[in-house]
Amino acid sequence: MNGALKITLAAALLAGLAGCGNDSEGTGPFGILAQTAGQVVAQRSAAEQPAAPARSPEDAAAEALRVNPGPLIQAGFENLGRTTVMAMTGQNGAMRTYMTPAEEALILRDGMLVGTRGLGNDLSVAEPGTESLIRAGAAGTGTRIMRYFAGDGVERPLQFTCTVGAGPAPGVTVETCEGHGARFQNSYMVQGGQIAVSRQWIGPVLGFVTIQTLRP
Repeated sequence: MNGALKITLAAALLAGLAGCGNDSEGTGPFGILAQTAGQVVAQRSAAEQPAAPARSPEDAAAEALRVNPGPLIQAGFENLGRTTVMAMTGQNGAMRTYMTPAEEALILRDGMLVGTRGLGNDLSVAEPGTESLIRAGAAGTGTRIMRYFAGDGVERPLQFTCTVGAGPAPGVTVETCEGHGARFQNSYMVQGGQIAVSRQWIGPVLGFVTIQTLRP
């Protein structure tokens, strides 16, 4: 079994892990963010686009690996209902920016999601105080701060209390976070200190993204 296929199978395992994370509608900071979000995805009708055989995520990943020699990830956006391959477009130390041709971007620090751009309802920056525990596969607690720009243009930091521990499958570490009436659970598979496969929460509108490393 080749490396890319192993990663794809691992991501499928992570996508099935339980996770929850919406606050009660219209109340608290999450309600404010959701109310100012607007429509996340415009659905196209069948009449607007001719039917064509959909490529599987595995086929898309194989094609991307064939034509692009640089670092690649595959990101599955659960609330958006789509999976896409993203290529690295910039690097600053351990921080990498991966982007689609439509200039939608994920910003990762050795696999840890620290920001998004161009998706709408973006995560301005994440400050995970649990990161060292996750990379070490250790148990413990810490705080996570997630910063978002609301509809009034003001950045709102939301702080969560998080617990890190072993997941339901070997090699999986889970981070369970609570705060502001919400609860969500991130899942990680770490290899040599690098997060190779993960399911991470972006925010109350975009929800979770499953990230696979196709080429480091």
